[in-house]
Amino acid sequence: MKRTKVPTATVGRLSIYGRLLIQMEEEGVEVASSAQLAARCGLNPAQIRKDLAYFGAFGIRGVGYRVNELKDRLKDVLGVTRVWKVALVGAGNLGSALAAYRGFLAHGFEIDAVFDKYPNRCVLSAKKTVEVFGLKELKRVVSQRGIKIGVVAVPQEGAQSVVDQLVDAGIQGILNFAPIRPDVPEHVRVKNVDLGSELESLTFYLSKPVKG
Repeated sequence: MKRTKVPTATVGRLSIYGRLLIQMEEEGVEVASSAQLAARCGLNPAQIRKDLAYFGAFGIRGVGYRVNELKDRLKDVLGVTRVWKVALVGAGNLGSALAAYRGFLAHGFEIDAVFDKYPNRCVLSAKKTVEVFGLKELKRVVSQRGIKIGVVAVPQEGAQSVVDQLVDAGIQGILNFAPIRPDVPEHVRVKNVDLGSELESLTFYLSKPVKG
């Protein structure tokens, strides 16, 4: 089946399976059944088998999946067999936290360049832990470094303009933390992360009375 027909939810679950397999490998687990995987990630075995079936035959009937082999094949499916360079736009509180997060590299991503409207005023520049460029240099740096992924961590009012600049620079995938749904060409993929909405989805359930 063509990858373009794979449901978005399935792609998201592949990342969960990948992290789980890394953990199991570190624990010394060599073979795991779909039931064991399901018990750890809160899904059902049929859903896991269905997700994996989009990408071919996995596992041995009656035995299960070889943890190391499945982990490597999922990395290949997700395209993280190499390190992807990332451009981060916005060096405020959120951007600084993202730039300092070391967990990205474990998943095959490296924040290779940071951009800000006021590069000399931001926290990252003061700490001198990473070079921060002005927005006018975005296209040049992205092109020179072969960056294909951008992260938007700017206020709402400037987000669309930043997205436009990223697209113009050749960025093909965008992780957007601004509370908007930016307009992009069809060939550019956008993943929106609205932290406020995610928290509201929690309070919706927390505000409901608990049935005794």
